[in-house]
Amino acid sequence: MALTDADITVHRPGELTPGLREAWHRAMDESPEYANPFLAPEFAAGVGRFRPGVRVAVLRESGEPAGFFPYERGPLGTGRAVGLGLSDCQALVHRPGVTWNVRQLLRACGLSIFEFDHLVREQTPFEPHVTGTFASPVIDVKPGDGTYAQWLRATYPGLARTTLKKERRLGRDVGDVRFVFDERDPEALRTLMRWKSAQYRRTGRMDRFSRPWIVGLVDHLFRVREEHFTGVLSVLYAGDRPVAAHFGPRSGTVLAAWFTAYDPALPSYSPGLMMHLRTAEAAARHGVALVDLGRGDKEYKDWLKTRELRVGEGFAARPHPVALARRLWRRPVRGLRNTVLAHPGLREPADRLLRTAGALRTHTR
Repeated sequence: MALTDADITVHRPGELTPGLREAWHRAMDESPEYANPFLAPEFAAGVGRFRPGVRVAVLRESGEPAGFFPYERGPLGTGRAVGLGLSDCQALVHRPGVTWNVRQLLRACGLSIFEFDHLVREQTPFEPHVTGTFASPVIDVKPGDGTYAQWLRATYPGLARTTLKKERRLGRDVGDVRFVFDERDPEALRTLMRWKSAQYRRTGRMDRFSRPWIVGLVDHLFRVREEHFTGVLSVLYAGDRPVAAHFGPRSGTVLAAWFTAYDPALPSYSPGLMMHLRTAEAAARHGVALVDLGRGDKEYKDWLKTRELRVGEGFAARPHPVALARRLWRRPVRGLRNTVLAHPGLREPADRLLRTAGALRTHTR
């Protein structure tokens, strides 16, 4: 069934009625590719608390809500995926069988161009606008019978011996190791953000937690406790001392690996890897079927992944001077970044340069 302009309405996140949110959740439940928490109305609403341009287009079939397209509207009709740069999954969430026309969608949203970088592969109408696709590693987790150590040996035999040995050494040197999957202490979240902020600066990356809106968003999502969306803070302790932590959103079946950091005084114990392993095992026991590690080449992702999804980046646009200018400005920047990331011979020197710059910046503070 072809949609008409009258079948698409645009709303602020706070204007979504309980019925619309229920229909959105139902669309997520009906298609596994849309089960990611970054595609939930709670994430769009959370970003909307801090980013005034967030909107949601609602697509209707026979008067019933059948699709939901969250986006951020910028100046001159420029648009981008909600939380671009933070979100690891983007899509127009819809019920099976719904089709749409991209130009019609953009026109209804008042957009000349829409930029995305983690688009779900199954978004067929957007395919002509995809400029590149990239691997997004995931872990298919299954509940284990018995202890964490038994699960680890069965699931990751190559990592088990070294990891368990380091955990025992951490227990002897610092304190008994324990893991909390859903920690509700806000001070533990503050600790994670301090560690992550220091890591960004140390490695020469942009410090996301220097931006108040990102801090506010993480604080807000930490407090969200809904059936279809929960902010999960997991912490690895040695005695009473936190040594590593992770925060990410989860839906009913998917946990997104988002922010992980560890005590920089304890790198020899590999606490970051311990954190990922403990989180995957505990997630399975709490009903999660998939841990999404997010796009990007990292050694630990190669160790942990069971398979890879594909996500796309690109620009969907209508014929418009603003769209042309935006694409001419953004596409070379993306191309250079992707070239560096795709080639170890370029990526490793660039990483060393960033770390050197980060060390110099930290030293001069």
